[in-house]
This record gives sequence, C-alpha cells and structure tokens, in this order.
Amino acid sequence: MKKIAYLLMVFATVTLVSCKEEKKENESSQMKAVMAIHDEVMPKMSTLGSMVKELGSKEDSTKIGLEYKQAKEDLQASHKSMMDWMQGFGNRFDSDEILNGKALSEEKQKWLNEEEEKIKALRGQINTSIEQAKTLLKE
Repeated sequence: MKKIAYLLMVFATVTLVSCKEEKKENESSQMKAVMAIHDEVMPKMSTLGSMVKELGSKEDSTKIGLEYKQAKEDLQASHKSMMDWMQGFGNRFDSDEILNGKALSEEKQKWLNEEEEKIKALRGQINTSIEQAKTLLKE
C-alpha cells in the first residue's frame, strides 16, 4: 500500500512539474512571437521617417497635396503608435521576462495576450501606412 501511495505521489509531482514547464515554454514562445513581430516592424521606422520627409515636401493645398499630407500623418501616427507600444510593453515586463523567459504571473500572462494583439494590429497599421504612401508616391 505504501508503494502505491509513494508511486502516486511521484507521478503527481512529475505531472505538476511537467505541466509547469510546459506552461513556461508556452509563455516563452508567446513572448518570442511578440518580440519577433516587434523585430519585424522596428526596422521600418526609418522607412517611415524618410517617407514622412518625402511626402512633406510634396504637400500643398491641392487635392493631391492634401492626399500627401494625409499619408504623412498616417505614417506619423504609425510611428507614434510603435513608440507608445514599446514604452507600454517595457513598463509591463522586465528584461528577464522579455529576454530570458522568466515565468509570468497570471496577471502578466493576461497582459502578454493583450500586447500580442496590440503588436499584431500595429504591424498592420505600419504596413498599411507604408503601402499607401508608396502607392501615392508612385502616382
């Protein structure tokens, strides 16, 4: 009887430890996915800057000039959104959580879910504003 109880206790411990490791691995891979999106769009910040300058030099009170102005403002809004997201993300997570896969509390896991949605939407905003500006500049 003692052997069965001992085996059950060992099994329960192994199960709990493996579940905890799996949870940590899932959190870590989600954090890596969020950071991968960040790393994908961050280099586009210089593209935003150069396109803002180019559009700014073409804006005026004509119809096309106003379209240039709107495209420039969309690019600037995308840039600001990225800076705001990075600041908010940095305020929510420490470097060990971001870079080293430190386990997250339940609250921080909820935050990570929110941040993942935000960065995905931000990627769309950035890519859309760049594509619209490129199209406008080709005309």
